[in-house]
Amino acid sequence: MSAIDDILATARAGLKRVQPSTELLDDPNTLIVDIRPAHNRAAEGEIPGSVVIERIVLEWRLDPAGDHRIAGFDADTRVVVVCNESYAASLAARDLQAVGLRNATDLIDGFRGWKAAGLPTRPGTTPPIT
Repeated sequence: MSAIDDILATARAGLKRVQPSTELLDDPNTLIVDIRPAHNRAAEGEIPGSVVIERIVLEWRLDPAGDHRIAGFDADTRVVVVCNESYAASLAARDLQAVGLRNATDLIDGFRGWKAAGLPTRPGTTPPIT
């Protein structure tokens, strides 16, 4: 096993990972955060209601006590991080837990799993929060 495989397994062991489901869209205590690059979102679409935040500023925008945080969440919010296939999202969710979002997690199989399940998407044109 490679070092990154160990790191990923450790990160995922601390997450309550979620399956793709429209129930995520209906839960007012869930914030879906898309960290995929613009070219992926443009080509494949986005999850309706998701917030697009570039990975490079993710912790600053989602630190519940930070000066640069976005509105609409708190330390108890379930934050579901989405990337293409959930590898980067697992690591990002681990990092969000470290800044105080104890319910941060990732979407199993990422956006591509969401789309393969036939769940709703929107065009990938949302500008990221910077």
